[in-house]
Amino acid sequence: MAFISRFNPKAGVADFWSEFRKPNPYRWPMLAVSVLPIITIIGWAASESVYKTPESPQITYITTFDPDRTDAQIAASNAENQKMKDLREAEETRLAEQKREMYKTLGAASGFDVDKMEADAEAERAAEEAAKQQRLENAFGSSAETSEDAAQQGSQQ
Repeated sequence: MAFISRFNPKAGVADFWSEFRKPNPYRWPMLAVSVLPIITIIGWAASESVYKTPESPQITYITTFDPDRTDAQIAASNAENQKMKDLREAEETRLAEQKREMYKTLGAASGFDVDKMEADAEAERAAEEAAKQQRLENAFGSSAETSEDAAQQGSQQ
């Protein structure tokens, strides 16, 4: 019981009212200054924005292939795609060679030693290919074959 009587705000409110009723020229400014921190805290807490976590997106898979395809249909599709890839690579190689020939012609007309420049470029391409081959061997072991080696062995058989 002593706990309830000890924290009863009735006596505090009565004391505040008896002091506030006394004629004092500073009572209204003091009341404003006293209430200002509480209003500031309540205003800050009320203006705080809290966002909930967004919902996980719903994933819809779009399939372009028939899920009931047979292995033969898959193999035929893969063979057709490989043929298209080979044609694309052959066209890129042809265009690169044509571009090199145009640059050689331009270089010869400009007075450069195009044979020396071509030999340097070939050496650089060979070094890049050797570095690529070395990285593949390091990554897959020295007994690993590249797709070019497998293709050469397949054509020899």
